[in-house]
Amino acid sequence: MSTSPLDPAVDRVFELGNVTLACGKTIPQGRIVYRQFGTLNADGSNLILMPTSYGARPADLAWTVGPVLDPERWCIVIAGQFGNGLSSSPSHGAMGLAEQGWVVHHSDNVAAQKRLIEEQFGVNQLALIYGWSMGAQQAYQWAVTHPAAVERICCVCGTARTSVHNKLFCLSLRQALIADPRWNGAGFDGDPEQGLRTFAFIYASWAASQPHCRGITEPLEQHVEQQWLPHYRRHDPRDLLSMLETWMAHDVAPGADLGQALGRITARSAVVAGSHDLYFPVDDMAAEAEHLVDAEFYVIASELGHRAGNPHSSTAEQQLLRRIVDQLLDS
Repeated sequence: MSTSPLDPAVDRVFELGNVTLACGKTIPQGRIVYRQFGTLNADGSNLILMPTSYGARPADLAWTVGPVLDPERWCIVIAGQFGNGLSSSPSHGAMGLAEQGWVVHHSDNVAAQKRLIEEQFGVNQLALIYGWSMGAQQAYQWAVTHPAAVERICCVCGTARTSVHNKLFCLSLRQALIADPRWNGAGFDGDPEQGLRTFAFIYASWAASQPHCRGITEPLEQHVEQQWLPHYRRHDPRDLLSMLETWMAHDVAPGADLGQALGRITARSAVVAGSHDLYFPVDDMAAEAEHLVDAEFYVIASELGHRAGNPHSSTAEQQLLRRIVDQLLDS
């Protein structure tokens, strides 16, 4: 099967019908919003899937097409995870929060994405899953759950199991939102401005490294107001909570041995850590990579912290990611 290139500036919607989640809840008329770059070849062997990271929508990751992923050679599909505000999310009224028993797992995202590539593109095996942060979590989930459907994975600044330390970060963000006076126990009575500002301050302190922060010259309140808060104000706060629950619940081997689960991955793998990443430290990522049968481990030496894996404004990190991806795709 081959497909003509779609306008990459336009979001596409894949309708899923009713989707029953691992938590037992059902999303009525579920959907995935995605963007396509490049053309699927005749045998469907050139499809790359990129799941989205926390809070990201397909347009936010479109910068990778060209600098990191080659649309002349590959058909690249950026698929939005549940809860991101475009794909099915609490803000649509079709999903609730953890307080009502709603927790989306990455197995739910993967199941929906699998339907997308099979039903929309007619593809049964992906050439590559490329993911940063929560996108890397989904790449690991794919490779564990459907090993025969994944030829390669590139996991950038993300792990196969959310660590206890990382969960504490997520819980601090959650607490910032629900401590807002507009929280009513099941949602928000208006915009939680105070909670969102606290949320942005916490995020800013973790996503950037200590060396990077030394270069901040404007007042910190101004820095957070201009550089961080707009990313979260654009979201319904219920969606922010939903994606945090997914992040915290992430574990490709719930209740089982992580090393054994990772050892079942047959995909050729590139595991890419950031030297100053506070979310997914080098040691955590290296320990998981040791369990992979066919993997190369890389460290990006960068003061960007977690954002070294999403360097939309930094050429050096982009070029390194491109070399890693090209090497993986040529193997």
